[in-house]
Amino acid sequence: MKRHSVVLLSVALILAFCAGAFAQSKPADFVEGDGKTYGLMISTQLADASPFCQGFYAIAKRVEERTGGKMTVKVFPSAQLGSDEDVIEQAIQGVNVAVVTDAGRMANYVRDIGIVGMAYFTNNYDELLKVQQTNFWKNCVAKLASENGIRVLSFNWFDGARHFLTNKPVKKPEDLKGVRIRTPGAPSWSRSVAALGATPVTMGWTDVYNAVQQKAIDGCEAQHSASFSLRVYEVLKYINKTAHFQLLNGMIVGEKWFKTLPASYQALLLEEFEKQGKITAAEIIAKSDVYEKQMVEKGMQVVEVDVPAFMKASDAAYDELKYADLRKAIYNEIGKK
Repeated sequence: MKRHSVVLLSVALILAFCAGAFAQSKPADFVEGDGKTYGLMISTQLADASPFCQGFYAIAKRVEERTGGKMTVKVFPSAQLGSDEDVIEQAIQGVNVAVVTDAGRMANYVRDIGIVGMAYFTNNYDELLKVQQTNFWKNCVAKLASENGIRVLSFNWFDGARHFLTNKPVKKPEDLKGVRIRTPGAPSWSRSVAALGATPVTMGWTDVYNAVQQKAIDGCEAQHSASFSLRVYEVLKYINKTAHFQLLNGMIVGEKWFKTLPASYQALLLEEFEKQGKITAAEIIAKSDVYEKQMVEKGMQVVEVDVPAFMKASDAAYDELKYADLRKAIYNEIGKK
């Protein structure tokens, strides 16, 4: 009887120690779920070395820690899961996948949001954040969810200004005549690039390197972080500093899948993607000049362009897509002239 009591006491002490150790191992911001396990994939065309992917890995680590492993996040770079357009449709159908997207692609679902992806719509990240405080933006995000089954986790992943990268110097819109430039397929992208003087060619970002080598295209337009990660300096010579797009990306999931999560996990994802978006944006802004310097060291040349001429040329795209009046209304709301 005495031995039996000692054994029971020992077991109780062990269990108490384990429980205490587990409690102590929980982070201060631990999030309770419903006892079930959940998984989320993140799909992007960007290379694994890109700042965005590094940000996604940080999110994955924090989410797993804060849920005690009840939610896991896996990152799939370099279009491993397919094109953005295909993966977005999968997300809408209920697949547990988050997709890096932009306003241009979201215009396939809510037309007006595409204006945020137009050439020279804003001049910097701060202006983009002001746009997100407008009723225009809030209505667009609401329509994505209610009418299209797309939940925005965050839309603050700024990736910097985009420039034309070519094998001949470009200083004015006329210099782009007949130059085949890779663009994403959304109208706000392709019509803007056409208005700026180039011939837009739609293809995936990961195909650019080989397409230039095979002379299927003459160049691309991209932000420095993506250009450096893809090593375009090996196949293109000039960075033409147009800064025509201020690239703001968002992270979206399907509303159908999002609603299967406990409310605490929904809030967790919204918090973590918003927080990391700000962190990554700040890192990219700080490193933009570094990326450019590194590409110059690899042999590229920087070309200063006639920005006012490109800005004037971009107006044709606003007229073509009937965004001119909407631009005026948004500018009025954010106090931009």
